[in-house]
Amino acid sequence: MAKKTKPVEDQAHYPEQSVMAVGMAGRCPRCGEGRLYKSLLRPVDRCAICGLDMSFAEEGDGPAVLVILLLGGIVAGLALAFETLFHPPVWLHVIIWLPVTFALSIYFLRAMKGIMIASQYKTKAAEGQLDNSDT
Repeated sequence: MAKKTKPVEDQAHYPEQSVMAVGMAGRCPRCGEGRLYKSLLRPVDRCAICGLDMSFAEEGDGPAVLVILLLGGIVAGLALAFETLFHPPVWLHVIIWLPVTFALSIYFLRAMKGIMIASQYKTKAAEGQLDNSDT
C-alpha cells in the first residue's frame, strides 16, 4: 500500500529583498521586480510578476507624518538659509519653495510608503485580533 503524503504547498523561492532597496525603488517586496504602485501613491492590488496579494499593505498615516516632520524641517532650513544669503522678495520664495516642497513630498512619500509596505511584508505584520477563547 502506498503511503499517503501531505499536500505540497507552493514552494516557489524568492530571494530575500532589502526593505530599503525595494521600498525606495517602488518594487514588489517579495520578488523585487514588479511595480508597487499603479498610480502616483496607490499600491497595486497584486504583483504582476510574482502574484503577491498586496491586501496586507496598510500603511496608514505613518509615512505621511514622517515626511511632514522631516521635510518641513529641511525645507524651512533651506528657505531660511536662502533668505539669509540672498534676501529675495517673498514672491521668489513662493515660486521656488512651493514646487520644491511638492516634488520632494511626492518623492519621499512614495519612498516611505514603499518602505512601510516592504517592512510589513518582511515582518508578516497583520491586523491585531482579540483572543475570544474561554480560559
